[in-house]
Amino acid sequence: MANSTMVTEFLLMGFAEGWKLRFLYSMLFLFMYLATLLGNLLIVTVTTADQNLHTPMYFFLRNLSVLDMCYISVTVPTACVNSLTGHRAISVAGCATQIFLVIFCAFVEILFLTIMAWDRYVAICQPLHYSTIINLQLCVRLTLASLLSGLVYAGAHTGNTLQLNFCGSNEVPQFFCDIPSLLRLSCSDTSSNELSILISAVVVCGGCFVFIAMSYVRIFSTVVRFPTQEQGKAFSTCIPHILVVTVFLSSISYVYLRPPVTSEAIQDIVLSVFYTIVPPLLNPVLYSLRNKQVKEAVRKVILRRVYSGA
Repeated sequence: MANSTMVTEFLLMGFAEGWKLRFLYSMLFLFMYLATLLGNLLIVTVTTADQNLHTPMYFFLRNLSVLDMCYISVTVPTACVNSLTGHRAISVAGCATQIFLVIFCAFVEILFLTIMAWDRYVAICQPLHYSTIINLQLCVRLTLASLLSGLVYAGAHTGNTLQLNFCGSNEVPQFFCDIPSLLRLSCSDTSSNELSILISAVVVCGGCFVFIAMSYVRIFSTVVRFPTQEQGKAFSTCIPHILVVTVFLSSISYVYLRPPVTSEAIQDIVLSVFYTIVPPLLNPVLYSLRNKQVKEAVRKVILRRVYSGA
């Protein structure tokens, strides 16, 4: 790595120039971070403690919650500390670690959302065969396959990025290290990097989007034949999933597939928030806390804690 770059550290961008605005934005991001941790930790606790929620659907929700806590922890705490202290420097190794972890978490998030769409398809369209098609052993295998493929995917893209030369500005126009920002700073030919990102994005994001879309087309074609009450229950489960997938895939695709040209920093930050912060923040609310089973389990856990404390 030392032979491939003349830059020994990068400077991350703060949330704003003035101290008051930096403090305000840092507190806002910190609040979203703590709310995300609390919501996802609550889901993990409830789905683990309640035996009634030991089903494949909640197994995937629990995994998604753990992943989301890790995902948002990669970027937000460091960005808040840097913005409050004014210390913007990050080493090349630290930058590489952030790139690896962001790509890993985003890749696994896409796979988890795709698996959950398939789980909903089987549950709604093939309910009589659900328990035989989706069992605990398959759930564990799908989770491990997602994690291992995420390691390979993130490692490949991180390695390709670190092979570039950085001999000009070291100011990253982002509050964390990501590949599009570093491609703009590189003085090497980045065409091969852009091509690999394009191909992998089309295969991964495009493939998952098509799979999810086909799953929901079949789900909705089945749901319209249900009684009105059952239709509402099915739509309340599926529509939040579609919303999260749409926001996540559209924002991350735009950031990674657009040409590496200079753009407004605030635009880059907003788009990054939509794929690094918004999904982990909304997932507990959209997926679980609106669910009657989960709300009842939360009530039981809280009452159990109150009575045990008394």
